[in-house]
Amino acid sequence: MTAKTFYLALFAATALFADVNGADPRLTGAPGDQNCTRCHSGTAVNSANGSVKIATNLTYTPGVKQRLTITVADSGQRRWGFSLTARLNSNLSSGQAGSLTTVDSNARVICENGRVAPCTAATVLQYATHTQAGTRNGTTGSVNFLVDWTPPSTDVGKVTLYAAGNAANGNNSDTGDRIYTTSLELSPAATTTAPAITSGGVVNAASYATTIASSSYVTIVGTNLSASTRSWTAEELAGGNLPTSLDGVSVTINNKPAYVQYISPTQINAIAPADTAVGPVEVRVKTNDQLSAPVSATLQSVSPSFFTFDGKYLAATHADNTWLGKAGLFPSAPNSTTPAKPGETIVLYGNGLGATTPVIGDNKITDVVAPVAASVSVTIGGQPATVAFAGLVPPFARMYQLNVVVPEGLANGDHVVVVQTTGVSSPNSPACCYITVQQ
Repeated sequence: MTAKTFYLALFAATALFADVNGADPRLTGAPGDQNCTRCHSGTAVNSANGSVKIATNLTYTPGVKQRLTITVADSGQRRWGFSLTARLNSNLSSGQAGSLTTVDSNARVICENGRVAPCTAATVLQYATHTQAGTRNGTTGSVNFLVDWTPPSTDVGKVTLYAAGNAANGNNSDTGDRIYTTSLELSPAATTTAPAITSGGVVNAASYATTIASSSYVTIVGTNLSASTRSWTAEELAGGNLPTSLDGVSVTINNKPAYVQYISPTQINAIAPADTAVGPVEVRVKTNDQLSAPVSATLQSVSPSFFTFDGKYLAATHADNTWLGKAGLFPSAPNSTTPAKPGETIVLYGNGLGATTPVIGDNKITDVVAPVAASVSVTIGGQPATVAFAGLVPPFARMYQLNVVVPEGLANGDHVVVVQTTGVSSPNSPACCYITVQQ
């Protein structure tokens, strides 16, 4: 299935002077609710040039949590707020649809009596709203709020999200703030087909070799793998931990959860969990509670490889962080790449190089420089190249950096690059992997 991600105007707000800890209940514009102009005098709803949008699927799967990313934008404002409720179309004034939960410290969930959730049968309506930290006073242009919504456990027909958002000027009064509102109708998803991994469809994400490595990137190809297409977000990485699920899509390798970086209907990129096992292991994908059949992959402690720009030329930079490559490598930016020079130190980006010292947890963003524990060697054009550094560096997740000195005396032209560690070399084929040298 192809996911349909929609950016909806949603939310509208709070008096960010009086209500820095969130809007009062029933200010979303839903049936039975008022809106935030009750608190913000001199503003007309949706009359300014800003916007409020949300990214989510236009359908829901009963009981399966989905992420709402709310963006409030207004170029002239500097403080932010929102309020959101989810209602059953069969009872828009008082029928709570599912449940809301927070993702980070920028939002909280309250009940219709103003108390913090969980709510009772007598105060069933829930409202997600900003916290004081979430107002991000002084931030100009726009901000994002993240809220998770778990639909009812059964198909209850259509539901509607009602929301209000405030782009405030931060002047410690309720004047000059700009209010935006919207609603979004969601339909229950049609019955979906279980995800399926293609035979041989679990590979090293850099080289596409059939051997994958513990704590390194893998690519999984197949069908019905996800209903949406996206990568993990900065907000999902803010705590330093890697997510094991995106939009209800998860992966296990040898029955251990992997860390999901990218999802689409036909491809998933994930980081394999730490594992001492070697040899054949089972890989499975779970999408909205439907589990794929297992597919076998070969797991090793290392699977050295390089990331490339285009499948042939290595993803590489000069020491000054400018792109390294043959002239015109990117047709849309023909002057953005320059070849390497003999004797210069260049930066390459690798995968599957194994353990580091110190050890970086497989579920963590790298927060210290961590060299590869084993010896790493590189050849360029068949000649040994000095490896000044090979390891993990902040603030990336499991992407190895190699600082390599281009051998003196290399002729002009394309030269194949090979990396080796613990006796295992990166794949070497006529199609990959090259850098361009120009004296």
